[in-house]
Amino acid sequence: MTKTLEGKVALITGAGKKTGIGYAIARKLASLGADVIIADLGREDASSPVKTGALGEMETIASELSKEFDVAALAVPCDVTDPSSIGAMADAIRERFGKIDILCNNAGASFGVPNSVMNYDESAWIRTIDVNLHGVFRVSRAVIPMMGKGGTIVNTSSRAGKVPPLFNGAYAVAKAGVIMLTKVMARELAGAGIRVNAVCPGQVMTDLEKWRFELEAKFYKTTPEEREREMCRTIPLGRIGSIEEIANLVAFLASEESSYMTGQAVNISGGQLMEC
Repeated sequence: MTKTLEGKVALITGAGKKTGIGYAIARKLASLGADVIIADLGREDASSPVKTGALGEMETIASELSKEFDVAALAVPCDVTDPSSIGAMADAIRERFGKIDILCNNAGASFGVPNSVMNYDESAWIRTIDVNLHGVFRVSRAVIPMMGKGGTIVNTSSRAGKVPPLFNGAYAVAKAGVIMLTKVMARELAGAGIRVNAVCPGQVMTDLEKWRFELEAKFYKTTPEEREREMCRTIPLGRIGSIEEIANLVAFLASEESSYMTGQAVNISGGQLMEC
């Protein structure tokens, strides 16, 4: 495989578990020669409906990627809701690598679901938006000073940021905000030679997606497998996407192959969403 990203340093948030999109992104970028920083919460979060990236798994991922692809890899705990945690991560990156060429703002979570807007717990609403939207702002603000001309930022939004799902309003609002933040950053950073784009995945087989099928199965008194089959009927390609397919798109947006793209929110949904 051609090492098209050799010499680049990439930071991927939310990359601390092997079942997630962030891990697939880190693995793809490392396979293309980029040095990678694996950032995640670094501890278990009992309030999260799915497993979070713990420090031990993060360190294992970094070690394995380093050995497999002969790149430098660093695991750094980071809570994207905590400016001091982000600052410590930025200091560690600056000390080890001195720069960032690729930033993938991928950390995300959903709390307080399923609930309608009228019944949503306010603290869960605020926390969901804080992780998914404000986290992108905070990490970007900390990292951009380490980026030079040719730097790229890829934010993970969602189909939910364009087509609202039922009973998951805070997540949808946050991901819609990520799309607009992507456009704002693209306009503001174009003069510095930094491109900013977003990916908008539809249904992707992650821990969060499996949890969703389990939750829906209880509500509809059926099985998770039947809920998955029902979802697949709404997707023209007839299947749930893989984390590797999302990573392939992110790698394209992070590379020079997309050098004339900025400010875009690219759908990757198996045809489930066919609009800009």
